[in-house]
Amino acid sequence: MGVDNRTAFLHSKRMASHGELRLIGENYDPGFIGMMKEDDGYGSSDDFEGALGNDQDTADNGRPPKKKKKFHRHNPHQIHELESFFKECPHPDEKQRRELSRRLALESKQIKFWFQNRRTQMKTQLERHENVFLKQENDKLRAENDLLRQAIASAICNNCGVPAVPDEISYEPSQLMIENSRLKDELNRARALTNKFLGRHLSSSSANPSPSPSQGLNSNVEVVVRRTGFCGLNNGSISLPMGFEFGHGATMPLMNPSFAYEMPYDKSALVDVALAAMDELIKMAQMGNPLWIKGFGDGMETLNLEEYKRTFSSFIGMKPSGFTTEATRETAMVPLRGLALVDTLMDANRWAEMFPCMISRAVTIDVLSSGKGVTRDKALQLMEAEFQVLSPLVPIRQIQFIRFCKQHSDSVWAIVDVSINLSNAANALMFANCRRLPSGCVIQDMDNKYSKVTWVEHSEYDESTVHHLFRPLLSSGFGFGAQRWIATLRRQYSSLAQLMSPDIHGEDINTVGKKSMLKLAQRMAYNFSAGIGASSVNKWDKLNVGNVGEDVRVMTRKNVNDPGEPLGIVLSAATSVWMPITQQTLFGFLRNERMRNQWDILSSGRPMQAMFSVAKGPGQGNCVSILRGAAVNGSDTNMLILQETWSDACGALIVYAPVDASSIRVVMNGGDSSHVALLPSGFAILPGVQTDGPSMQPDIDENTSDGCILTVGFQILVNSVPTAKLTVESVETVNHLLTCTVEKIKAALSVTQLGSVE
Repeated sequence: MGVDNRTAFLHSKRMASHGELRLIGENYDPGFIGMMKEDDGYGSSDDFEGALGNDQDTADNGRPPKKKKKFHRHNPHQIHELESFFKECPHPDEKQRRELSRRLALESKQIKFWFQNRRTQMKTQLERHENVFLKQENDKLRAENDLLRQAIASAICNNCGVPAVPDEISYEPSQLMIENSRLKDELNRARALTNKFLGRHLSSSSANPSPSPSQGLNSNVEVVVRRTGFCGLNNGSISLPMGFEFGHGATMPLMNPSFAYEMPYDKSALVDVALAAMDELIKMAQMGNPLWIKGFGDGMETLNLEEYKRTFSSFIGMKPSGFTTEATRETAMVPLRGLALVDTLMDANRWAEMFPCMISRAVTIDVLSSGKGVTRDKALQLMEAEFQVLSPLVPIRQIQFIRFCKQHSDSVWAIVDVSINLSNAANALMFANCRRLPSGCVIQDMDNKYSKVTWVEHSEYDESTVHHLFRPLLSSGFGFGAQRWIATLRRQYSSLAQLMSPDIHGEDINTVGKKSMLKLAQRMAYNFSAGIGASSVNKWDKLNVGNVGEDVRVMTRKNVNDPGEPLGIVLSAATSVWMPITQQTLFGFLRNERMRNQWDILSSGRPMQAMFSVAKGPGQGNCVSILRGAAVNGSDTNMLILQETWSDACGALIVYAPVDASSIRVVMNGGDSSHVALLPSGFAILPGVQTDGPSMQPDIDENTSDGCILTVGFQILVNSVPTAKLTVESVETVNHLLTCTVEKIKAALSVTQLGSVE
């Protein structure tokens, strides 16, 4: 569909919507549009005819103007009653107006003009939203046309090898429409060829995703042309980008075709949902008691569900049967400017990199509005993400949602997410385990180069899919709640500030080498998290073997051409157990290189020593280290261990991988780390939670004894030949290693009555 045709279609849709104003008004909620000014006619019922008469009388020669009518302001009770009636009937008849006049002590004319003004305001607001989207549709069509035009201009003839430059294309509207139609035909033929030879369907959204503001209009489209008597275009085939760039260079696979948006969706409806979600987020962030109940002492805030139901109406449907609610709120000071955080949150790749242990996959599917300039005000985009807790016993939450950013003042932004389901019955299982109610953050710039961030997380999920060991953790909000988002945000920005510091602490390594080593450690931690949570980024096949316990997840995949890990068949095994000791005690033991020989098979019973470490933030445990086994009988080893550790109020991580000494030496000298083969293993620690009372707190200090949850994960190369068959003996060997490691940790810490997950 060309520019003019598509614009005409949207314009006709807008006119049709005006004809259905009555139906819209019957379900209208003023919270969807936002609070309106009282002096817009919404809180008053002045007479339009009288006002017009005054202007006419004033224009007459020498005649004094009539005395203006006294302006009447309705009281809150009258406005509330009028609004309630407007929701039910935006066009009252004469009898209904008389009844309202009698009940509210207003004249019938006042009732009449109030409803006229109210309908006019709603109609104006709808037109404003639709005009914005019409302009965006026109801009996107022009951008698409320019993109295809650039690709054709750089086309090369297959036969003669010279540039195939078509005639100059006019930018007149009629010529644009014809050219756009022709280019779309070329693209459709390319999709047909792709579907035929690759066995997959490429939708327009995945083949040519709308560029985000940070990405620009950078084309990856290549056009191949054939000579037919002259260097022109004939049945050109188009090579399309087959994935999204993800973070540090890894490629994000295309969505499953079931998630692609082949069907149209009502963008104006998404705007209404976004506005309502923003309104709810602001109120959730600002309101106190009785909506939020403070725990004892410095306890967490708990959402009063009854008060929430009285205050807010559900605009994404009723709560599914059997679902449990989790809602948390947390406020903290973060060392960065608000706009920098806004840019990070509105970019799917940077957002996933900022929260690597919480987000296993994130992608922007469509940009409905790019917002106003650098402030990103009124930016609206459609996204999909996978949220995870580092344990095989907690299923990944795959959620489709819209993300809306609004700048409320020069120094205040708010970003809200809310789940949507555009797939209807075709994908009824998409939100089978979770849906996200209005969640997000309010960001306020402070004078000291810090930002005050208030984070709200509100979800409903199927608790029956979660192992009972993790149910208290998730219901308290420490699995996916605001406290974990804030703790991760503060730790990551502290790490970034440390990295940007002119003197990064470390020995015998320059600044470039330190940054290269940190990048390698980032990839190691990311691959470890993806293996624990079974993210769709890495295609793992789950194995069911008779001798493996039900609380152990064993998966496998083949690496054929990725230089970042050894080639062959990789096995991943992970489990979670309860440890009746504090998070800090367990973390201190596992990161201590002098005690490593008590549990690590790679140490061969020898003590380990740290060659050097690079600090990633405040605290002794937040660092990246290179470990080396002590020499035995004068013999040295060529195998080193790369290790990253960190701990905060919501958990801890110890990830390590054996690396070749020559490879790590290249990295330390500032070389490329992407070709260093890694298979990470390690531990994730989550705090214990007290469930007896409203002040559910994480167990991270030394004075409590409730314990913590330890997740152990290994990734091991069992065969260097990718085409080899996996044997049961290999699976049992990895499972035995997992079990022995847990038992050695128990024995070293003198932990009794531990067992596996009960």
